[in-house]
Amino acid sequence: MIETTKDLTEYFNSLNGDFRAMDLEADSLHRYNEKMSLVQFTDGENHQLIDPLAVEDMQPLKDFLSTGKLWMHGADYDIVLMRRDLDVVPPMIYDTQIGARLLGVKKFGYANLVEHYCGEEISKSSQKADWAKRPLTDIMRKYAINDVLYLKPIVDQILTGLHEKGRYEWFIESCENAREKVLARPMSKEDPWRISGCGKLQPKALAYLRALWYWRDAEAMKWDRPTFMVCGNKQLITWALDLSSGKDPVLPKHFRTTRRKCFVEAVEEVKGLSEDLYPKRPTAKGKRNKDEAFDKRVEEMLAKRDKVAAELDIDSSLLINRAILESIAAQEVESSDVLMKWQHELLNF
Repeated sequence: MIETTKDLTEYFNSLNGDFRAMDLEADSLHRYNEKMSLVQFTDGENHQLIDPLAVEDMQPLKDFLSTGKLWMHGADYDIVLMRRDLDVVPPMIYDTQIGARLLGVKKFGYANLVEHYCGEEISKSSQKADWAKRPLTDIMRKYAINDVLYLKPIVDQILTGLHEKGRYEWFIESCENAREKVLARPMSKEDPWRISGCGKLQPKALAYLRALWYWRDAEAMKWDRPTFMVCGNKQLITWALDLSSGKDPVLPKHFRTTRRKCFVEAVEEVKGLSEDLYPKRPTAKGKRNKDEAFDKRVEEMLAKRDKVAAELDIDSSLLINRAILESIAAQEVESSDVLMKWQHELLNF
């Protein structure tokens, strides 16, 4: 495993051909502040593990990423990691998951593609491992290198299939679109405490939820563990509802005294809050007028989408999902503004 800038520089100087592929591992299941913990890189022949926790300066990798074209699998999360921890994202990322789906492959996880294209079964035993721990076990090393070991033969077959079916341009546009969508997301979320399931809560319950969310966040930070190890989102909502209706929340028996004390302090702070300081419920969007004409348009568009998808033997959601389809049917958006060029040409909505 490369552990110095000198060795990293030498590795990038030794790469052959023009194929480059990478995978990343993080410690998000084990730390509060997750970090990039391992880089797997290959040129198709020279497969290498790189330790970003040991290498003094990752500049050789950054230099490549700033101008290079890179193959990855399911790149969304990797793009987030590169953007945050390396401050650079390649100008072009080819995604094998996107390519396989455009060819009609139904099971498109990396292990599925290895089996589909290479006839090999690979272990998933280290999927939830702590990648920040050192030294890595032999099993973890094998798992990690397998994530790039098979990419070149997979890519060769995907490219052949895309060219044979005339879908290569779809693939390029889809990869560019996927990269742009990830980069368009804000680095930090406004009101992060507004979690899934809180939309129907009244202001008083929202005030408790907000306080408990920040209590959990502080506890996770002190413990240096992911927030779900303190408690889950559903539990926060249950507690918020109980408190807003005057019920005493039931805390897990394993909570230590200091954690319980901080919980009580958060609750008491809300009890002393004036109602005008409660969080506001989100303003409801104007309800769509779903008349018979709208329903008919949606059904006709869905039928056309499904027919085209069946003819192409691909998942219909690749063409358009129902939410966007309904927005077009309601004339809230123009199809050319929300669809990629290849989707728009096939559907002609």
